[in-house]
Amino acid sequence: MFLKPPPFRKVFGLIALVCAAMLAFGLYLQEVEGLNPCPMCIVQRYALIGVALLALLGSRLQRYGRMAAVAALVMLMAGFGAFVAARQSWLQWYPPEIVTCGRDLYGMIENFPLQRVIPLVFKGSGDCTKVDWTFLGGSIANWSFVCFVGFALVGAAIFFKALRQRRMG
Repeated sequence: MFLKPPPFRKVFGLIALVCAAMLAFGLYLQEVEGLNPCPMCIVQRYALIGVALLALLGSRLQRYGRMAAVAALVMLMAGFGAFVAARQSWLQWYPPEIVTCGRDLYGMIENFPLQRVIPLVFKGSGDCTKVDWTFLGGSIANWSFVCFVGFALVGAAIFFKALRQRRMG
């Protein structure tokens, strides 16, 4: 007896849940473990938020055409996140001689007015080439890349299946 594959809505919901868990883990590493996110980490967080919001929207849709459109957007957003994570991984493997990823938060507060510091905080202050945490030999950027590629592949599968279902009925 074959199990029926989960509906697209549940898959979108699962993607949103995984993105939320990844964001929560990133905040845990930042606030509890004291790891400073670099500018590329911040961009990857924005990409995760984008994937999560799109997946949440996809989990509420009923029509296959709209699901295909949202799946295409998930693919694009995840592809962007994968690109940034791949670039950061490359920088970690082959660091440049001069690192220019951002400024120290306390240095920014001392040298700039508050209305200029707040936007700079969202740019990150850690070193993009530094590997502060690993799991099974992979850095945060490596695992982000794997997750973003997974989201893009699932988005592609939903896209093509939703288009096929739309044509059939």
